[in-house]
Amino acid sequence: MAKKQKKQQSGGTPATVALTAAGVDFTVHSYDHDPAHPSYGEEAAEAMGVSPARVFKTLVAEVDGELVVGVVPVAGSLDLKALAAAVGGKRAAMADPALAERTTGYVRGGISPLGQRKRLRTVLDDSARSHPTICVSAGRRGLEVELAPEDLAKLTEAVLAPVGRA
Repeated sequence: MAKKQKKQQSGGTPATVALTAAGVDFTVHSYDHDPAHPSYGEEAAEAMGVSPARVFKTLVAEVDGELVVGVVPVAGSLDLKALAAAVGGKRAAMADPALAERTTGYVRGGISPLGQRKRLRTVLDDSARSHPTICVSAGRRGLEVELAPEDLAKLTEAVLAPVGRA
């Protein structure tokens, strides 16, 4: 069962601290993470009782040698060719997980597009616009933040583009 908490004021993760500092409205959802679950994102959607179309995963890819974040619905996958095109690149591949963890400061399954150790260029799938709020990782497994997609795009300076594949 997911627990809701409005605006964490102190402590929290770098993602929730960044949201609080920006004065953005958000809701924190926490749930007990099951390490045996095959999909972090689908587990989050199930635990929160939210459609997988509204829960977005944060994936780190390498586009022409530069790390880039793709934020797409958990029910689908990241279109690497579309991600490369969205940032003006030619070739994209998923980043080495250890490099993604070191660069963002988050663990795999808990990488947030917010509050990263090194801020990476971000592309948010344009399907996010069709929802009043979406959920993304709050910086650790079992913790999600729900916010308006416009706020996420503004805070991450994201490009909105069709980078998700069903």
